[in-house]
Amino acid sequence: MIRQVLFIQGGGEGTHDEWDNKLVDSLTAALGPGYEIFYPRMPNEADPDYLSWKQAIAQELARLGDGAILVGHSVGAAVLLNAIATDPPQRALGGLMLLAMPFFGEGGWPSDDIGPQEKLGAELPGGLPVYIYHGNNDDTVPSAHVEHYAKAIPQAIVRRLSNRDHQLDNDLSEVGKDIKSLS
Repeated sequence: MIRQVLFIQGGGEGTHDEWDNKLVDSLTAALGPGYEIFYPRMPNEADPDYLSWKQAIAQELARLGDGAILVGHSVGAAVLLNAIATDPPQRALGGLMLLAMPFFGEGGWPSDDIGPQEKLGAELPGGLPVYIYHGNNDDTVPSAHVEHYAKAIPQAIVRRLSNRDHQLDNDLSEVGKDIKSLS
């Protein structure tokens, strides 16, 4: 049986083709056969808009079967997380993997689109495995953001990765191992 993985890119000019494609390549290598990775281009990646990205994610989720694994990077992870929390998909998800994700709200970044995140864990579908990954050398999203998420989603497994940057040094081997453990 082929396991579906949906990877949502981060925001910024050229991110899909010049940055996050390397993360997808790393994840593909880490997972090996038996996984199909979907990597859609998000609308207006240079200037992400929560509502248009949420709609694009909903369309992608509708194409997936039960047990799909969701992976998001940076702003894409934050939009994915909030989309799942505020409007859970009708099908069962296999896991949620969130990479280098900014926290929006007190102690994090301001947002007019994303509401308070302090109690997100209670809003996620019950039993959904959640993993959060953050490099301690991330100069884009400060490490303090992962600590806010650790409190907001107490059921999450948090992986603090030493000597890794915002792109996790293009090494998603830990993410691949965790996804394989969900099978």
